[in-house]
Amino acid sequence: MTARFGAVDISNGEIASSLIKTITGQTDLSLNERIFMNIRLPRAVLCIIEGAALAVGGVLMQGLFRNPIVEPGLVGTSSGAAFGAALYFVMGSVLKLSMGQWTLPVAACAGGLLSTGMVYLLAPRAESAKNSVVPLLLTGMAINAVFLSGVGFLSYIARDPQARSITFWSLGSLSGATWTVCLIVGSSTLLCCLLAMYFARQLNALALGEDEASLLGVNIERLKISVLVINVVMVAVATAFSGIISFIGLIVPHQLRILKGADNRSLIIHAALLGGAVLSIADVVSRVLLRPAELPIGIVTSIIGAPVFIYLLRRKNYYF
Repeated sequence: MTARFGAVDISNGEIASSLIKTITGQTDLSLNERIFMNIRLPRAVLCIIEGAALAVGGVLMQGLFRNPIVEPGLVGTSSGAAFGAALYFVMGSVLKLSMGQWTLPVAACAGGLLSTGMVYLLAPRAESAKNSVVPLLLTGMAINAVFLSGVGFLSYIARDPQARSITFWSLGSLSGATWTVCLIVGSSTLLCCLLAMYFARQLNALALGEDEASLLGVNIERLKISVLVINVVMVAVATAFSGIISFIGLIVPHQLRILKGADNRSLIIHAALLGGAVLSIADVVSRVLLRPAELPIGIVTSIIGAPVFIYLLRRKNYYF
């Protein structure tokens, strides 16, 4: 179990004892048992949920844009969340923003929703169904650049502690996991995954081309809005509590398309499982590599993900 490892290793006996005591209502847990129940276990659960959310978001975006190098944050979700977090770190006290421990996640989630909404509203409308998602893709790249510039400006004017907070949040971390956070992120991820399964057949039809999908009865505009809403809610909520975790939403769907084919119904299920597993492994590496210090998980996913992605691209049988 990945929750065993960290600055302090927890034995299997202590894990079993903590679970038994918690189930039976006992309160005399040892220090290691409390660490497992209150810190390690919720972190492990959140890790699985976050990985599933990012991977399924990648499946949806790659299916919508019919492009294997698209990731969930390409339509502005991640950059908007980073801007919302940076705005809170720099201007939170000035703007009197105070919602306790929820202020940062709410600010990040609001930023992700704002940026994605701007992408949809500013994207030029295509005159026909053919390639109607291309303007959305290009607008997303532009909005990403705008919000990342905003993050850079806020980092420039920030005091040193604020700048460090922006940097560490942008690198990603699951250290803030609690059972309440698991419930919030898990609920949004489960609901969005179920909705994604509902639209999987339409995404399969879209893979034939937009004109062909329209002939099959798919409303391209409605599908586009639905997939974007599902993606932004799932990814924005997940990112709000963990910071930016890169490459999971890119590598996992891409690899699954090579192994399992292009059926989005299968991809969504397998992406949720593999995404959680991959992020769990990355989380263990982040905890043990420099222990007792902890390496930001975004660094681990980038170091591992970039070479893997280059390898996949160099293979002759990659999908698309």
